[in-house]
Amino acid sequence: MDNAGGGPATLRGVSGARTRLRREILGMAVIGVLLLAALGAGAASLYREVYSPRAFVLNYLELLQDHRTAEALAVPGVAVDSAELEAIGLPATASEALLRPDALASLTDAAVTGESVDGDQARVTVSYTAGGYSGTTTFAIEHDPGEGLLPRWRFARSPLSVMKLTVMGSMRFAVNGFEVDKRQVSVDGADADPSAAVPLLVFSPGLYSVDVDTAISATPGVAVLADAPLAGIPVDVQAEPTEEFIGVVQTRVEDFLTSCAEQKVLQPTGCPFGYTVRNRIDGAPTWSIVEQPVVTVVPDGSGWRIPSAKAVAHIDVEIRSIFDGSVRTVEEDVPFRVDGQISVLPDGTASILVGGGSGD
Repeated sequence: MDNAGGGPATLRGVSGARTRLRREILGMAVIGVLLLAALGAGAASLYREVYSPRAFVLNYLELLQDHRTAEALAVPGVAVDSAELEAIGLPATASEALLRPDALASLTDAAVTGESVDGDQARVTVSYTAGGYSGTTTFAIEHDPGEGLLPRWRFARSPLSVMKLTVMGSMRFAVNGFEVDKRQVSVDGADADPSAAVPLLVFSPGLYSVDVDTAISATPGVAVLADAPLAGIPVDVQAEPTEEFIGVVQTRVEDFLTSCAEQKVLQPTGCPFGYTVRNRIDGAPTWSIVEQPVVTVVPDGSGWRIPSAKAVAHIDVEIRSIFDGSVRTVEEDVPFRVDGQISVLPDGTASILVGGGSGD
């Protein structure tokens, strides 16, 4: 009776246990699937935010935003050598003087606007605001064949560019407020040609504002946006003379003419005025400058030029006739014109060569 009564109960117990086991296995399977899905989503998110081409580019831009130039240069594919520059037609002697925090303008609002991946190659397009100007740049990225399980990327084309800067009228200039002397960045050093372009490596993207502000010359500045990897960017800046400089030149010219007037001869040596007579003079002539020229200064190649300006000297001289020996007094205004060339010497001073001749 006991076996007959206990048999059905045992079968029901076994059946219930199997059902519970199936449910537990199913539950564990569901949890496993969900866990794998979560891990997959996490891995995808981690890849996108840390290891993807877009993350690689955004990291580079963040370094520029923070002016961490040394770290930006250390990003794989950023640094270039002279051979690489020469191979693509850029100056191999480009200076690295501007690859520093002090020469960077602000870079904000960086965002990826496009991304395409084709095997080991990728292209990432970003938008940004550089120094208040909006820009867009596309970077070429490739897999970096370094060791490790995690994906690594490098710039297939360096994001540096070369600014070919020509500054006329000054050996010194500033880029984003960072002062530069041509002789410090030129391969010719102290013998640098004042009119030659100076090649300078710059980060892209970036805004670079070039201006001159010296005692001799100044300019409101020229801004250029470096927005293309390994591109040549020609920049021409023509400085204009300062009022202070023009005032100094005016004084120097007046002093020169005044010293000319101190010579007691008809034709003062090295001076732009003189007087010719057919007879003899009776005593030394006396000169004075009755109208000084109004001097202006204009750019002339790597230096400056004084355009022709009107002036008037006055002569007072006794003339004796060779025919009858009579003496007459000549008091006459002698109009002439003044011009000149100005060269800026290596020490920053100016050498002024005054010329000219007779004129109305």
